[in-house]
Amino acid sequence: MAFEKRARHVVFGAGPLGRAVADAVVAAGHEVVVASRSGGDDVVACDATQAVAVAGLCEGAAVVYNCAQPPYHRWPDEFPPIQRGVLDGAARAGVTFVAAENLYMYGPVDGPITEDLAYRAHTRKGAVRAAMAREVQQAHAAGRVRTTSGRASDFFGARVTSSFLSHRLIERAARGATAWVVGDPDAPHTYTYVRDFARALVVLGVDERALGRAWHVPSAPTPTTRAFLELVAEVAGARPARVRSTPAIALRVGAAVSPFLREVAEMLYEFEAPFVVDHSRFAETFGDLATPHHDAIAETLAELGIARSKPPGR
Repeated sequence: MAFEKRARHVVFGAGPLGRAVADAVVAAGHEVVVASRSGGDDVVACDATQAVAVAGLCEGAAVVYNCAQPPYHRWPDEFPPIQRGVLDGAARAGVTFVAAENLYMYGPVDGPITEDLAYRAHTRKGAVRAAMAREVQQAHAAGRVRTTSGRASDFFGARVTSSFLSHRLIERAARGATAWVVGDPDAPHTYTYVRDFARALVVLGVDERALGRAWHVPSAPTPTTRAFLELVAEVAGARPARVRSTPAIALRVGAAVSPFLREVAEMLYEFEAPFVVDHSRFAETFGDLATPHHDAIAETLAELGIARSKPPGR
């Protein structure tokens, strides 16, 4: 069911997910070009909002992945034009468009989060995600461009800095320091390993069964945030992690002066109640490629240069 292999895949976004997708493309036997607005030593400079430039870069490629995004607090103004530019460029070049998405469009959910849920976002960023998801689906339905979307929960990994489970939080847990989190640390919460997210996007990009639909990418079985961070400490051989919830008043004070913290506060509902993602549709269609959290944490710590210490008390 896979498309015929072609020479190049193009990845927009040189952040942690874009880099992981590039690695996954190469591992799958394809050539890859990574693009961002500013470019760099191994990154092509291309403004994702400019469809003509995107189309030129995608000429002769098989798939383009949109992993680019603006700063968190500028989503409403800057995110839609980025997607529209890559989507229109893909249509001009005749390549498959793969959107890297999250789960904000659903809003608060009571029970497992599946792809069939209605979009009931009540936040600014959720509304942006819902509108962008509809745009991708409508472009495919109209026959303008082949599209598919992979949706992940909050992801983690060595390169991940701007996440509720950033590598800095993992580093603190791995060293036995106090790990301050948002919301209820004892509420179940699905976390996605960034390399699993990337591998899943590549699977979606080269298999025609993925077209025209959104898919929840595989994640390991859902722990609580506390249990996840305690596992980090265990894998690192550190003393048990000390997990604390950031007081609501501290978030409110921080949000008054920090645009980023204002955006964090808006999404707190995801961490105050169970947030469990169902990826069974992907697993039944393409296979379950989720890395067990123990192994993903070990890989992350190795990349961060954190060696396993002697168990406490020895």
